[in-house]
Amino acid sequence: MASNAQLKLLTDFLNIPDVKVTHFKQDPSLGIILSISSLNSEVTCPHCGQKSHKLHHNYSHLIKDLPMHGQNVYLQVNKRQMKCEKCLTTFSEPLEFCEPKRNYTKRLADDILSQVKHSNIKSVAERTGVSESEIETMLKDLRKSLVGQKPQDLKRLGIDEISLRKGQGNYCAVLVDLDNSQLLALVPDRTQSAIKKVLMSWGIDVLSGIEEVSIDLWRPYKSLVEKLMPNGSVVADRFHVMHQVQEELDNSRKQAKKEVNNMKDSEKKTAKIQAITHGKYVLLANSDNLTEAQKRKLEEINKEFPKLQKMHGLKEQLREIFENDINWFDGLLDLAEWLKKSADLFPKSQGTIRRWLVEITAYFEQRTTNGIVEGINQKIKLVKRCGFGFRNIDNFELRCLLAFQD
Repeated sequence: MASNAQLKLLTDFLNIPDVKVTHFKQDPSLGIILSISSLNSEVTCPHCGQKSHKLHHNYSHLIKDLPMHGQNVYLQVNKRQMKCEKCLTTFSEPLEFCEPKRNYTKRLADDILSQVKHSNIKSVAERTGVSESEIETMLKDLRKSLVGQKPQDLKRLGIDEISLRKGQGNYCAVLVDLDNSQLLALVPDRTQSAIKKVLMSWGIDVLSGIEEVSIDLWRPYKSLVEKLMPNGSVVADRFHVMHQVQEELDNSRKQAKKEVNNMKDSEKKTAKIQAITHGKYVLLANSDNLTEAQKRKLEEINKEFPKLQKMHGLKEQLREIFENDINWFDGLLDLAEWLKKSADLFPKSQGTIRRWLVEITAYFEQRTTNGIVEGINQKIKLVKRCGFGFRNIDNFELRCLLAFQD
């Protein structure tokens, strides 16, 4: 039998407030079993708020805790059922270290969930001795606390999407707190009705507090902001604008390469093929990021393909406008000048920029972008690739939210 000094040491080591260890034993099949009881002589009635001293009866409850020195630890809890002397109802003593109707401590659940972040359910179950069904229950409890949670002090919202299955057009909408780089929700599809349902669940107080919403160039997103967020201004994400310009430049590169392949003059054809082969990156990348070798490659392309040279120059000019202009008026003037120069070379991008001019120039005031959302999307893609034992969209959303928890 453990001495009083040993029991006190175990109590200190256990580190659960208002609890003392009363007995200790080792079970060959279970591990370490610590019998514990509450230090509080009275319990507050959940029905009327009266403090009660009257014990109705005791019952024993076995709860799994964090392992100790490689051995499983169980807490043999002397759980009291009390009778309220005021309202005469009976009630069970709540355990602060354990959720109701659960046979494991909160801290064990936290430890298991932190492991699930970087592994799969089966591996964590095998490693810890906690059953897969218990881990699934922990995840369901976590889901209740995370999914549908109202954002706090949300000022800048980012809306984007991510493909669940590449090439199949199956998209999820991603909602992000841009100021805190926090994933807020993963909506099963990007339809206006599905996103609206999530936004409406946040309540008018949250929605009216949103000041800016960064979106890609998709009108249903803009419509949602205008309908639901009375104080929110729409900002078109600059990276989506640049992506469209780059796409148009790349299409011209492909067309130029195709025309070269059909050339009859073998000498000119050879020079042009050498110039344009492996030229995609140097044309689309930021010029500031090119190595000396890549800059020489770009010079070759510019020499052989004057149209691509002009388009590349205009692409870089637009990038510099986004990089350097710091108010909407300067941005508007520079964009208007760019539109004049690029009318024949970027017809598709011209139309897009003209349609979204108000939202694009809004970027220059606060320089809000979806760059943070794109970073979060990359993390979500990693979760998707790893799988981690999640078999449906609800669990996938939970897994993504879990990945962003501290």
